[in-house]
Amino acid sequence: MNREVRAAGLIIFRRATSGVEYLLLQSSRKERHWTPPKGHVDPGENELQAAFRETEEEAGLQEEDIGVIEGFESVLKYTVNNRPKTVVYWAAELKNTTAPVVLSDEHVDFRWAGLAEACALAAFPEMVSSLQKCDTFLQDYLS
Repeated sequence: MNREVRAAGLIIFRRATSGVEYLLLQSSRKERHWTPPKGHVDPGENELQAAFRETEEEAGLQEEDIGVIEGFESVLKYTVNNRPKTVVYWAAELKNTTAPVVLSDEHVDFRWAGLAEACALAAFPEMVSSLQKCDTFLQDYLS
């Protein structure tokens, strides 16, 4: 039996004059897909710890730069290389607006994008759905 792959990440947003913008990172792998920062859960850590660690590794944003928003969690389940994968995302606001995004070698580009552009970049239906759910949640949260 194939063991489930567990991963976690943060849907990081910032408030802009045009509205909410989401941080997406472009993978350096051949598919070049765009996702929020995320990665595998290491032994001994929980999903939220993994999400913060991966965000710092992949985007250079530290835990004190961002704040997780209570009440939003999105769980994606899909299969990768014939193994079931579960990814948990939380919404997190960029609190330190001067913190630079510093990419690791896992990514080649990043973009702050409004919902429509973020969904077009993300492409995968599960990720698009998570971004849309997050945006709907934030409309109430930020009003």
